[in-house]
Amino acid sequence: MKTLKTNIYFKVGAIVVIALLLLIPTSMIESLIFERENTQRQAITEVSSKWGQEQTISGPFISIPYYRYVKEFSKKDSTEKVIQVKEYLHILPSKLNISGNINPEKRYRGIYEIVVYNSNINISGNFDNVDFSTFDIPTENILLDKAEFVVGIDDLRGIEEQVSLEWNNDKIAFNPGVSSNDVVRSGINAQLTMNPDNNQKYNFNLHLDLKGSQLLYFTPVGKVTDINISSAWSNPSFNGAFLPDSREVTNKGFKANWNVLHLNRNFPQSWTNSRHSIGESAFGIDLLLPVDSYQKSYRSIRYAILFIGFTFLVFFFIEVLNKIFIHPIQYILVGIALVVFYTLLLSISEHLKYNIAFIVSALATLLLVSGYVRAILKSGKLTMLISGILAVLYTFIFVIIQLQDYALLIGSIGIFIILGLVMYFSRKIDWYNLNLNEKPD
Repeated sequence: MKTLKTNIYFKVGAIVVIALLLLIPTSMIESLIFERENTQRQAITEVSSKWGQEQTISGPFISIPYYRYVKEFSKKDSTEKVIQVKEYLHILPSKLNISGNINPEKRYRGIYEIVVYNSNINISGNFDNVDFSTFDIPTENILLDKAEFVVGIDDLRGIEEQVSLEWNNDKIAFNPGVSSNDVVRSGINAQLTMNPDNNQKYNFNLHLDLKGSQLLYFTPVGKVTDINISSAWSNPSFNGAFLPDSREVTNKGFKANWNVLHLNRNFPQSWTNSRHSIGESAFGIDLLLPVDSYQKSYRSIRYAILFIGFTFLVFFFIEVLNKIFIHPIQYILVGIALVVFYTLLLSISEHLKYNIAFIVSALATLLLVSGYVRAILKSGKLTMLISGILAVLYTFIFVIIQLQDYALLIGSIGIFIILGLVMYFSRKIDWYNLNLNEKPD
């Protein structure tokens, strides 16, 4: 009668149960990765809240209040009365030029590195031939003396110097806030007096010293919008609704140019109230540090079951082919060593570059498992075999992580090859007449 020690079904069942149980600490490590990533986000938010948040410069544009009269019927006394409603007309510039430089800085909160910046932005352009008769609003109801030149800025704490507007030959100081939330909810405004003459053209120019964190975006409000940005930051990411028409990125920094027409976006040059949203067309530069250790750790831990399962499978084949008995406790210890690799990887990658952290963690795990296997199997040949297989697995995962776009393809091919090797080496095993016997002394 077979004992539990030599029963093949018991051994296979025990290996499967151990492998499944090891998924519990694996999922706990996965949760730890998310927790550390969230801690990093909190550190970024804390620094940004004191320095200046992500910034989007929306505008500039002109907001002109006007009165609209509507009839209101009262059911109570069956009377009508006329109510005066204040609304806003919004006009975008014909030409918008933005040029500037971003000066990034690195700040630290604990072990986390955060990017903030100072920017020097010059904004200029013009408004051409505002024909108020096209708006179907009586001219006497348009409050041209209450017009506002508005620049939307997400976080006003980032403004470092007083901002002045050069409006034709006039120089006007800006005020904080906006009178209408139709287009933007945060920004600065300058009070204008506009001429009802349809042939009047307006040129504007202003300089903005703006602090922020990580992102700097712009909105293409001009009929023709031309933006030129440069910086000493060598790892920019261009995001948003539009990519640069031209860009130059070197180790010394970058230069980028956008040229956007009003035909490229989904809102007109003028409208009333809050009919359109300009935020969906925002674009710009992302200065986030090229640190994606948490994402890479998360991607690597997805292959934990492959590591554990294939290592246990090799151990099982060694038992079958060499008549060596390996105790379930020894399977558990080797499995825990494989799981600890991910905690090493996570913790070391917070202080060193991810690739270096991966190599250090993999070498440490290989040495630990190899030394333990050598002690329990007492065979240099088998130890080299298992160490080589683990080294190939770690190399395989490392390559997959680096080739993000081809990870699925390479991973599928790799798993297919592994399955083929397992089928090849197990082809001559008679599973019906298999019996595990402890190797004699």
